[in-house]
Amino acid sequence: MEETKTQILDGKELSIRIKEEIANEVRQLTQRGLRPPHLAAILVGDDGASQTYVASKEKSSHEVGFTSSVYRLPANTSEADLLEVVNFLNADDETDGYIVQLPLPKQIDESHIIDAIHPDKDVDGFTAVNVGRMVTGQESFLPATPKGIVTLLQRYGIDTVGQHCVVVGRSNIVGTPLANLMSRNAAGANCTVTLCHSKTRSLAELTRQADILVVAIGKPEFVTADMVKPGAVVVDVGIHRVPDSSKKSGYRLIGDVKHSEVDPLCSWVTPVPGGVGPLTIVSLLQNTMQAYRKRIEAMSTN
Repeated sequence: MEETKTQILDGKELSIRIKEEIANEVRQLTQRGLRPPHLAAILVGDDGASQTYVASKEKSSHEVGFTSSVYRLPANTSEADLLEVVNFLNADDETDGYIVQLPLPKQIDESHIIDAIHPDKDVDGFTAVNVGRMVTGQESFLPATPKGIVTLLQRYGIDTVGQHCVVVGRSNIVGTPLANLMSRNAAGANCTVTLCHSKTRSLAELTRQADILVVAIGKPEFVTADMVKPGAVVVDVGIHRVPDSSKKSGYRLIGDVKHSEVDPLCSWVTPVPGGVGPLTIVSLLQNTMQAYRKRIEAMSTN
């Protein structure tokens, strides 16, 4: 059998190109005397992964010329106090979009907070209004990671039409919205989609049928070579820290796919790190641009 030549879906390189495109647009807008787009974040507590993500969002915002604000609240913040910040940002004319970094501390009901975010500023695409708009094919803010995956496949010219896309993982943040997006009658989609999860029977039989396999199950190196069809496109959404004394940091990053086994089988594969992650941040920037354009348009017609 002819050996598959594996090519890399380089999210890091693509994110740099897309950020340059956004920065050019921001420069043109500010040269016309308009204020730059403003993306805010609310960070409650001191979760390490959340702090890393918000810091990356800040850095990327500045790189493209956005204004960036972070509202840092202590871990013992009450739900009422957090809602005050949410309501302030909803009403603030200078803020185009914002995220509430998840997870939140146990004393706060995440669904109450998400429901309180104004849909027009919900650049994470988590509110029921934006989810409903997405499912019915209306204009909406798409969740950042699924949007990033679709962008990655499109920009690399991956043929999706009529392909069998198997998504492993059914979270509201990645798996479920991605299954919806990949099944749409739209560019970068038109797949036949199977959504799998922890209760799926004969999981490996299904994943071996995938032309495009997206793994977002949150288990380190869960997908092994016997679960992948030769020539498949494999997108690894997972990211986990594992101890590694040979690294200066003391750890290395691995995904939901056992890449040492799986990569030689693939036609295309995302690396970890440097695959889906950078596109998640870029999608947030794109959603903020979308919110900004709508606000500027609304102001010019008033």
